[in-house]
Amino acid sequence: MVDEKKHLWVLGAVWLLLYLLGNNLLTVTEPVECNYAETAREMLIYNDYFFPRILGNFWFDKPILYYWELAASFSIFGVNNFAARFPSVLMVAAAMAILYWWGRKLYGSRVAFVAAILFATSLETWYVGHAIITDMTLLVTISLTLIFFYKGYTEKRNINFCYAFAAAALAVLDKGPIGLCLPGLIIVLFLLWQKDLRVLLAKEILFGFLLFLAVAGIWYVPMFLHHGRDFVDVFLGVHNVMRVTVSEHPRDNVWYYYIGVFLAGFFPWSLVAVPAAIKKWRKGWRLELTTSTKFLLVWAVTVFVVFQCFATKYVTYTFPYMFPVVLLMARYFCQTGKKFFYGAAVMSLVYVCLLFGVAVPKMELHSSYPMAMAARPYLEQGAELYCYQRRGSVISFSYYSGAYPHDLVEKEDIPEERSLDWSVTDIVPKQDLDSVNTGKPLLVITTKEGIEKLQERWPGNWQQIGEGYKQQLYYREAEERGL
Repeated sequence: MVDEKKHLWVLGAVWLLLYLLGNNLLTVTEPVECNYAETAREMLIYNDYFFPRILGNFWFDKPILYYWELAASFSIFGVNNFAARFPSVLMVAAAMAILYWWGRKLYGSRVAFVAAILFATSLETWYVGHAIITDMTLLVTISLTLIFFYKGYTEKRNINFCYAFAAAALAVLDKGPIGLCLPGLIIVLFLLWQKDLRVLLAKEILFGFLLFLAVAGIWYVPMFLHHGRDFVDVFLGVHNVMRVTVSEHPRDNVWYYYIGVFLAGFFPWSLVAVPAAIKKWRKGWRLELTTSTKFLLVWAVTVFVVFQCFATKYVTYTFPYMFPVVLLMARYFCQTGKKFFYGAAVMSLVYVCLLFGVAVPKMELHSSYPMAMAARPYLEQGAELYCYQRRGSVISFSYYSGAYPHDLVEKEDIPEERSLDWSVTDIVPKQDLDSVNTGKPLLVITTKEGIEKLQERWPGNWQQIGEGYKQQLYYREAEERGL
């Protein structure tokens, strides 16, 4: 018990040092983090906590749970960098606690402690734990789903199956159908290996599924009733089915993508554990296939293979395999003695240096924050805000300034209806160039090439007043119209 208390104090200190320290300095970045932060900000503006909006328009990219987390954080701490990152930080603490609790039941407190340290000091955890994205919440909810199932299966307490379905419902509210399909597939494959599919006939499985429908329906039913076919086509069709079948980033759709993610994600520990495992395997070593080891292997391998089969690949997609991998790794690192803890201490210091020396300045460069700050005085004076031939996202500009830009295009380039392809992710509304009232002061987010074309169309004294992610901000006074 004394060791366990010491473990919890150390884990708490690691969490504070690596995940809470300096979050207020990390700017909300383009092109992903800003979408979540701005949507949650607009929840507060519109006082609407069921139907997500972005730039004032309904938005079907992700389910509601993570937006609720962000909106709650904004309500408590205000709309700022710290509040935007706090939900992921809080989920890191939850993940570390759950991992330690479950690992202690499987392998004892020492293995659980090492596993939690491995998790907290792995590069991918450090990245996701600071990011404004859904993946840390997904890790917690999917892991709880599988842990509750395993507890029900091994302890013969079927009520845990109901808890597993409740956790799966939260995963579906966080990320979509994958929150049920992925753990469901892992469970079925594990039971096939165990030759024990009859477990699925337990009455608690039926009750659990009904509980799942009730919890998930809290949001999905109102969304369908309010938005109907649009919600189904865009949310399920584009943001779920298309991610499986059509690559959003074709250059990443290569067979070795997730091998690289694995090696980098578990840095620095993969540099030691992988060679050690290969060396032992060559000498004839094999894992002892206990029930727990089988479950962990099925969990890790299934996550890897499923997402390898997806056409769209992202660095964070395989993140749900963190728990089984670190638990399997921990049994090896327990044998290394104090060397492991010295390595963890060094990595903790490295991460602190990376946060302040690299992440803080780099993230500001990947944000429209500087442009938003430069634009504020002009927006307050009534300047009209537009984008023209932009190269990147501008949603963080709206998050920091509160202003919604329109994309200036030729009239014939404005689509009559929304296409069901990756173009739905371009969420900035279009506006005909000829409809712009050039008698008003103008703020335009564009590029150097773009401003040259605007200069030809609307001559005048265009001043660059700011610079942000891949583009610049230009201003032209109203009275210069027609010059």
